Amino acid sequence: MNLDPDDWSDFRDQGHGLMDAILTHIETLRDQPLWRAPPDRLRAGFREPLPLAPTPIAEVGQTFIEQVLPYSSGNAHPGFMGWVQGGGTTAGLVGEMLAAGLNANLGGRDHMALEVEQQVLHWTRQMFGFPEAASGLFVTGASQANFMAVLIARVRALGPSVRTAGVGAAPLIAYASRAVHGCVGRAMDMSGIGQGQLRLAPTDHAGRVRLDVLRQAIAADRATGLRPFLIVGSAGTVDIGAVDDLDALADLAAEERAHFHVDGALGALGVLAPSLAAKFKGIERADSIAFDWHKWGQTPYDAGFLLVRDRELHRSAFAGEAAYLGRADRGLAGGDWWPCDYGPDLSRGFRALKTWFTLKTYGAAALGQVIAQTCELAADLAARVEAEPELELMAPVALNVVCFCYRSPDADVLNAGIVADLQVAGQVAPSLTRLDGRTAIRAAIVNHRTERRDIETLVSSVLALGRIASRSRAA
Repeated sequence: MNLDPDDWSDFRDQGHGLMDAILTHIETLRDQPLWRAPPDRLRAGFREPLPLAPTPIAEVGQTFIEQVLPYSSGNAHPGFMGWVQGGGTTAGLVGEMLAAGLNANLGGRDHMALEVEQQVLHWTRQMFGFPEAASGLFVTGASQANFMAVLIARVRALGPSVRTAGVGAAPLIAYASRAVHGCVGRAMDMSGIGQGQLRLAPTDHAGRVRLDVLRQAIAADRATGLRPFLIVGSAGTVDIGAVDDLDALADLAAEERAHFHVDGALGALGVLAPSLAAKFKGIERADSIAFDWHKWGQTPYDAGFLLVRDRELHRSAFAGEAAYLGRADRGLAGGDWWPCDYGPDLSRGFRALKTWFTLKTYGAAALGQVIAQTCELAADLAARVEAEPELELMAPVALNVVCFCYRSPDADVLNAGIVADLQVAGQVAPSLTRLDGRTAIRAAIVNHRTERRDIETLVSSVLALGRIASRSRAA
């Protein structure tokens, strides 16, 4: 049975109509609620049995427009500041659509889609000052990239035989700050090394890892026969956006002959902004970097990336032999770069195309301007918070994340309620975090559509809700 349309002209019309609908959605985002809870009646409709009979594409598309599109998570909206998520772009949308139509599997073989991914890799090497021999790969996100980096560091420490023999009782120890993303501990778990082998050092007043404590921990572990094999630096911590002293961490890793990995999920693309690049000095010395194009790079989800300095080490951590993956000198089984040799996935979508479209359409300089703009807005927000006696800035602002609260004797409950009320209202949406045991309103400004009026809406709304709640509690 052929699943192509019987009437291509009609299908074309339907496709154009759906494209118009999504473009109208993006064009009018500011006029829509940022978020609204999906009604129970609609949720119930998505519990229907497996469809056995066909449904016209027009009807399926209308269901999407009416029942899915209005109830999104809201990260494309200019008022979204809840989590570190990019807003996406129309150029990326086109790239994603074309990639779906091409339906290429980028696990390997000889086809042009792989050249597109290689070109983005080439650009990425340039961005971070890596050598031309460095390798890299698109993955789902930085969580996967960080996991892969731990596996690469494991092979560097124990050799490729660890892939068959396992880590056994090997006394491998990794180090990071206590502010490192939780996926690093999970990566230690999934790698078989164990979360208990990750040492988390305290941070300084700016949220950066304390190097003196890190050195002491490494010396103490060596003295008991343990083996430091990995040091992870953060190029933007998830809670407050702090950037570790990457240059000093690179020195320490070199002294200890440990793999130096940078988790740059939040901030690594800051190297594209001339006003911010100095904050990331030392990132060019990393052995590997994990980051996300779908955050500051504004590429539609998902588009994570892992960049690795040593291509052969990278390959030795993942490549395997299989008859069905045999290579040939000519024909479709040719090609000198098979991504399945550099990561866990054989089936891989064409993530590179939407990123390629984004970079080609807007240029790296424009992305750098957007990145700088979000940091300027964060600085404006921090200044507004400090100017209001009722508000408290709870952490220094290094990049694009601002943590603050409404002052109150029951601040934890009050600020949690404020954030929930803001999200339900649908104009601006921060999130919550905990800093030193206290609840903080966290505004992560990532979206290229966010403007100063959104910052003002956030501040005025927090003040209004805080005052209402305080009066209610006093009554």
